Amino acid sequence: MTDDATIKPHHLVIEGPIGVGKTELATRLARTLGYRTVLEDGAANPFLPSFYRADRRRVALATQLSFLVQRTQQLQVLLQGDIFAQAHVADYLIEKDRLFAELNLNTDEFKLYEALYARLSADLPNPDLVVYLQAPTALLMQRIHHRGIPYERRIQRDYIERLSEAYSRFFFHYHAAPLLIINTAEVNLLHNADDYRDFLSLLNRVDSGHHYFNAGGSGTLFPESTFP
Repeated sequence: MTDDATIKPHHLVIEGPIGVGKTELATRLARTLGYRTVLEDGAANPFLPSFYRADRRRVALATQLSFLVQRTQQLQVLLQGDIFAQAHVADYLIEKDRLFAELNLNTDEFKLYEALYARLSADLPNPDLVVYLQAPTALLMQRIHHRGIPYERRIQRDYIERLSEAYSRFFFHYHAAPLLIINTAEVNLLHNADDYRDFLSLLNRVDSGHHYFNAGGSGTLFPESTFP
């Protein structure tokens, strides 16, 4: 049973920087809509704890390649089973892998990464809708601390700032799928029933371009072009 019987996206992606609430929202949406979840698993990356410690540079390439293999394998499994056979919601976009690689790898490492990325990500499908969650750095840091993952305690504020800026640049130029942009400092999709209901009602109305969601307007969509 869904909150809105007209919801149509079958391949729905929730994206945004660390701590913004991607996995929680993807899990809630899947439960509401009866969708399958496709969730990345940081705990399955053996290099990630070291990456967030002082030896980040030493393990950056290994960390990134481990995530690349994990993410592409997950999406390839969906393809093998007919991606449209069961609707699903994912907490990552495959392009985010390259975004992190560009942020963390040196020039030579990134050249190697790019060659593997091009091969492994070839022919993966575009989503029907991407929901891009944003939040100020201070709020992201607060949420990261609150969820209490031990290795994340070493994440530095400047890293989160650079990551958020990289996401903003990426999505400014993103046109592979309709994009819904939500500032989670103003819209609470996890704990505010009205915000969540309004959000659900919009999912089948974002059919092209970039839009902002304004919960204060009872679920109003604003084209990005209307903003300075």
